[in-house]
Amino acid sequence: MKYKKTNALAQCILTLAAMSNLGGASAATPVSTKPTVNTVPGMAAVVDPDNLYSEIRTGQMLPAVKEDLERVYVPNLRGNNVTVIDPNTLKVVDRFSVGRAPQHIVPSWDMRTLWVANNAERGNDGSLTPVDPRTGKPGKAIAVDDPYNVYFTPDGQSTIVVAEAKHRLDFRDPKTLKLQYSIEAPKCGGINHGDFSIDGRYAIFTCEFEGSVAKIDMVNKTLVGYLKLEMPKTRFKDSVKSPNPLETEICTSKKGMPQDIRISPNGKLFYIADMEADGLHLLDGDAFKEVGFITTGVAAHGLYPSRDGKLLYVANRGSHSIHGKRKGPGSVTVIDFATNKVVSNWPVPGGGSPDMGNVSNDGKWLWLSGRFDDVVYRFDTTSGKVDQVRVGLEPHGLAVWPQPGRYSLGHTGNFR
Repeated sequence: MKYKKTNALAQCILTLAAMSNLGGASAATPVSTKPTVNTVPGMAAVVDPDNLYSEIRTGQMLPAVKEDLERVYVPNLRGNNVTVIDPNTLKVVDRFSVGRAPQHIVPSWDMRTLWVANNAERGNDGSLTPVDPRTGKPGKAIAVDDPYNVYFTPDGQSTIVVAEAKHRLDFRDPKTLKLQYSIEAPKCGGINHGDFSIDGRYAIFTCEFEGSVAKIDMVNKTLVGYLKLEMPKTRFKDSVKSPNPLETEICTSKKGMPQDIRISPNGKLFYIADMEADGLHLLDGDAFKEVGFITTGVAAHGLYPSRDGKLLYVANRGSHSIHGKRKGPGSVTVIDFATNKVVSNWPVPGGGSPDMGNVSNDGKWLWLSGRFDDVVYRFDTTSGKVDQVRVGLEPHGLAVWPQPGRYSLGHTGNFR
């Protein structure tokens, strides 16, 4: 990442002026010693280089968003529909049909549309269904190839449709969805989740079926290369019948199964959830090098920062097969960004399968789909207590709305 360095002499003069109250001013303006992030053209400025999540604190919502309905939108993968929950009453208030195999519900870059990504079970007849967050009602679906997931360029000029089965990122017009260009990633089997550097100059996408990640140069619109992730020496035992559900075993897996990815508040690290490794790989994105690993829980899957950017919530899915095979109990692990230490673990009573979701605007709740239990979980972020709401068949990437922030980078709500 690149920074603009402050002129040392000018800094010294300003500091002395502030100390001596030069010019007769009653008070001097404090001088920031933080470097300024040199973002790509068109990208909003990074307000706090130490916390790129500074603009998603509670209540920092765009004026237009404040009028939207308070809802939780849940795509039911095998139901081909969306369940709508009132978060204040925990009641299902609506359900509407969409395309085949809806995977994620994605807030648009301008936060005025919620896109339902209908994957069509890896077919060519996929589509994106727009939902108006003001009314909660869907519009007419637009055909696109294989939309497993959706992201947006930091400048808002392109919608990135993640065509997983085609090993491709399709960059499309954010309004019409007309294809602009594509970036091929032929060695990235299962390309699905991504995140962007603090300056917007590159992105890292996970390759689920290759146990690796791909780096994309967002300025030159090219694939930089791949990095295979290192598996830990041990992981949790592949059994729910063990007397100790968190008993460990030697990790014999030769490659991981990376899922969600999220950048650290200071932009120095990327955290990559790995279902085979039962934890998070730590990646130096600039150097494109793995630098550490954090054990979290069985089948680490989804990643969500707290409203103040101090904590990272990790959804450990537990189950990893639609046929009911389980590696162990589902849970949520809480990590302190500053220390990379686990500070809490919240089990799901009876096991569970927490998958994808987001944090509420007030930061009090973490909403996650229960992928193989046909429910949605609502975790209390203070106590870890969990409530459940019955939804449709195989709920996946749910969206919590409205949300704070200036713009969305995609997925179930990666805001900055």
